[in-house]
Amino acid sequence: MSADADALRQRLVPAADYRAHLNGPEFVSNWFTVDQDMIDAFAHATHDHQFIHVDPVRAKAETPFGGTIAHGFLTLSLLSALAYDVLPGVEHTRMGVNYGFETVRFIQPVKCGARVRGRFQLVGLTERAVSIQSTWKTSVEVEGAAKPALTAEWITLAMLEPPTA
Repeated sequence: MSADADALRQRLVPAADYRAHLNGPEFVSNWFTVDQDMIDAFAHATHDHQFIHVDPVRAKAETPFGGTIAHGFLTLSLLSALAYDVLPGVEHTRMGVNYGFETVRFIQPVKCGARVRGRFQLVGLTERAVSIQSTWKTSVEVEGAAKPALTAEWITLAMLEPPTA
């Protein structure tokens, strides 16, 4: 078992304890560095090779950013890793899936080499027999910046083991 899987297993809580987080304090992840290798890999995976992301020399010369920046969608996709670092899970979850977003706003770019972290607050909860839908008020902060890189209302779904008779 990986260290990440073990860490998540230690954060599994009964559904009643999970419910208690509704409108409670924020969960804050560890810092995570966004480097050029990550940006390049994302560009390759998404076929988005715009120079502001993949050409440090040109980005420094032709943009106000002083170098390359992460794709907005790369920053958005980091929510999963940042959440995995800090959020509790519900016992008896067999898998978690992204359900969607109500809002996403890209406030400022993430410059290559910047460190980011996630802030998450549980603001909505819908329970069904075999799932728990959670709505998270989220932001991705950039270390040393006054504004977050993005804000979003993120909806996740924990698929639960079927109840036993």
